[in-house]
Amino acid sequence: MTTPAERYAAFRRQQAENGPALTAFRALYDFEFDEFQVDACRALEAGDGVLVAAPTGSGKTVVGEFAVHLALERGQKCFYTTPIKALSNQKYNDLLRRYGTAKVGLLTGDNSVNGEAPVVVMTTEVLRNMLYAGSPTLNGLGYVVMDEVHYLADRFRGAVWEEVIIHLPESVRLVALSATVSNAEEFGEWLGDVRGDTTVIVDEHRPVPLWQHMMVGNRLYDLFVAEDTDRPQVNPELIRFAREEVRFGPGGRGRRGYSRGPRGRMLTPSRPEVIRRLDAEGLLPAITFIFSRNGCEDAVRQCVFAGIRLTDEWERREIRRIVDERTAHLPDEDLSVLGFLEWRDSLERGLAAHHAGMLPTFKEVVEELFAKGLVKAVFATETLALGINMPARSVVIEKLDKWNGETHVDLTPGEYTQLTGRAGRRGIDVEGHAVVIWQPGTDPFAVAGLASTRTYPLRSSFRPSYNMAVNLVGQVGRERARNLLEASFAQFQADRAVVGLTRQLRRSEEALAGYAEAMTCHLGDFAEYAALRRRLSDREAELARQRGAARRAQAVRSLEALRPGDVIRVPGGRRSGLAVVLDPGLNSRGNGPSPLVLTAGKQVKRLSTADFPVPVEPVEHLRIPRNFNSRNPKDRADLVATMHNKIGDRDLGPPPRVRDHAVEDEEINRLRREIRRHPCHGCDEREDHARWAERYHRLLRETEALRRRVESRSHVIARTFDRVCAVLTVLGYLEGEPNAERVTVHGRRLAKLYTELDLLTAECLRQGLWEDLDHAELAACVSCLVYESRQDDPGSPRLPTGAATRTMTEMVRLWGELEAVEKEHGLSFLREPDFGFAWVAWRWAKGHSLDAVLLDGDLAAGDFVRQVKQLVDLLDQIREAAPQHSNVRVTAAQAIEAMRRGVVAYSSLA
Repeated sequence: MTTPAERYAAFRRQQAENGPALTAFRALYDFEFDEFQVDACRALEAGDGVLVAAPTGSGKTVVGEFAVHLALERGQKCFYTTPIKALSNQKYNDLLRRYGTAKVGLLTGDNSVNGEAPVVVMTTEVLRNMLYAGSPTLNGLGYVVMDEVHYLADRFRGAVWEEVIIHLPESVRLVALSATVSNAEEFGEWLGDVRGDTTVIVDEHRPVPLWQHMMVGNRLYDLFVAEDTDRPQVNPELIRFAREEVRFGPGGRGRRGYSRGPRGRMLTPSRPEVIRRLDAEGLLPAITFIFSRNGCEDAVRQCVFAGIRLTDEWERREIRRIVDERTAHLPDEDLSVLGFLEWRDSLERGLAAHHAGMLPTFKEVVEELFAKGLVKAVFATETLALGINMPARSVVIEKLDKWNGETHVDLTPGEYTQLTGRAGRRGIDVEGHAVVIWQPGTDPFAVAGLASTRTYPLRSSFRPSYNMAVNLVGQVGRERARNLLEASFAQFQADRAVVGLTRQLRRSEEALAGYAEAMTCHLGDFAEYAALRRRLSDREAELARQRGAARRAQAVRSLEALRPGDVIRVPGGRRSGLAVVLDPGLNSRGNGPSPLVLTAGKQVKRLSTADFPVPVEPVEHLRIPRNFNSRNPKDRADLVATMHNKIGDRDLGPPPRVRDHAVEDEEINRLRREIRRHPCHGCDEREDHARWAERYHRLLRETEALRRRVESRSHVIARTFDRVCAVLTVLGYLEGEPNAERVTVHGRRLAKLYTELDLLTAECLRQGLWEDLDHAELAACVSCLVYESRQDDPGSPRLPTGAATRTMTEMVRLWGELEAVEKEHGLSFLREPDFGFAWVAWRWAKGHSLDAVLLDGDLAAGDFVRQVKQLVDLLDQIREAAPQHSNVRVTAAQAIEAMRRGVVAYSSLA
């Protein structure tokens, strides 16, 4: 039992070690902080920025929450940014519970709650837009937390993270929270360059140990065996299954594509079997990752049909109470359209799907019920792995490949780690479990490779955009904007690569100097002599290529003239000798005719132009019998006999030969004379010098290629920015002398448009394409700028008739003109407008029911809500950017009002 004096002394020691802010902050939590959390908080309190790279579920957000604590204590603001609105909403609710509504706000594009509060949670795009707009909300900002900062590798939205990091005021301390990446030190070094003192904290320890398994049939097997603790071995039982599956038959597949082992045993368990086994092993709650929305929904239906129920009576009543309470605001007619009763029934059984196609309210309910331990089995797409706080005791991965929008690709080690990182609830589970389901063709060694790899480098996806360019030029001018972009992580990584290439270039140049010395000749300039020999060799090679091309062309023409029954001589190779043409092969694909012939050896062969280095001429012609069958040996023998009889003992002369015309070329003769006259030609060590000269020349070619690579990587971001500015100048968004451009009126409108098709949107406004549209037609047309079909070839979408269709045609024409301008400047930023959502947008803006719109558009409710919210967001930007006198300002406002209704108005997430 410690005395009050001892406790006070311990408190003072902790305060001295941690600082008063960290001491007070730690008292808010009922658990001990890990060492990496303490180190990061100490660095933050000392005035440094921090980068924390640690596994999923390790508690990185504690560091972000300490930044919030510091800001409030010091009378400053803190912005907490996340990559997705769902995560922003979740963090907002967390902070709201601790600090109250007066101190916490939320800004997510479609939600604005107390935006001037000292603590504001927002998506990263919102902060980027505020920085470009010079928003007064930035006044007093002391800290910015960037949760899931590794998202800057995302090729579609990752550039936003770098824009924010580069453009934040120097006084702002940055707290970057990242999943474990293997180049955290490199990323931290860049942060130090652009943000000042940055402490890098890397922790690879999982607070809850993770065990790796595979489920084969209805049994769980450990992926590794601990025969050697330093280097765990793959379980030999799993290796045996893989071998037996191959021996079982072609592909080792049984019914419905499932995998079978010896004696027909099913190796691939069904989804209900997986859940039953996990339940029996005490491994629920579990998240099963299925890389298909329909697959997630099917999994729930299969488990319901199999009679699985994972809840007791009290849990079912509690689930119903929460579900009814959270969905009370939704119209009854919409609930019936959304399959509410079936959805609630599956939840009461402890089963749920979670994917982007669900209504946002439904997703929120699933997350809440799972967090409370009421839902025990969730079937989710990989979007769940990004930040949302839904840990489980087990994570199941159904397949190790996924559709990336273009093709099926294997999971990367980083993706595997991100998914399985959900397994193991801190403070609840002693260990987490990752389970991979056996599929046909499974390779246990490949699974082991995914589970054991710890190399996930963070790669920048940054590139300048049109909107970024006009904002930067307008704020700081062209030259400073260029320098700012040179500070991007993308350029930092390119420069790192250049350092290695430059070192290699220096070594090559040193070797060149050595080779030059070795080929020095006392009789004269050997480099000059070697150049003459090289020119001779190049000329001979060039002539050989020309002659070869000419011969091939002649040979092709001669083959095209052949007719069935022609007797020809194949000039050389394995098929040389006499042959009868059965089919000239003029319709074959590939490089010229491919005649089908019967050889003197009675074999039927398909020849190609490669068999004829010289043109071919028929030496005789035979009539091929009408009933000739090339598969019949007797018919073949009779035709060969006829050929020999027809030719008889005639002397056909030697076969055609390829003549060498090199001696006839004047340039070759001249070079040979110069070589013989050169002083070095008489050197006794001439050939030795020549070998060094050849090495010199070969290395020189490699060195020049290396130098081009260095030049291509140097200032790559700035060069792209220059091309972007050139396009904007040609189109009138920038004006003035090079490197002293000013933003025009049109450019200032473009600066307000934050969308992938920013330039096309600005041009539509500028050319007045939308002036005569009503609100529903405008919604349909603008939808083409935000929507992108998930299928490669979605077919011909249905379109509203009249003015909307005519305007969309004009938008495509305009896109084509912009694409041509981009091509002239070496850019390709703008994709073609996508009409796939136009009909749905038009009908919703017209006031049609949810039932009719979803049915007509073949859309999932969640997709519909998200697309409408993105459309509303862009309509709002267009309303702000349109000229004061433009009809579009009024029409856009009308479209926004018409579309914010029903499930769209009631959904808090997008």
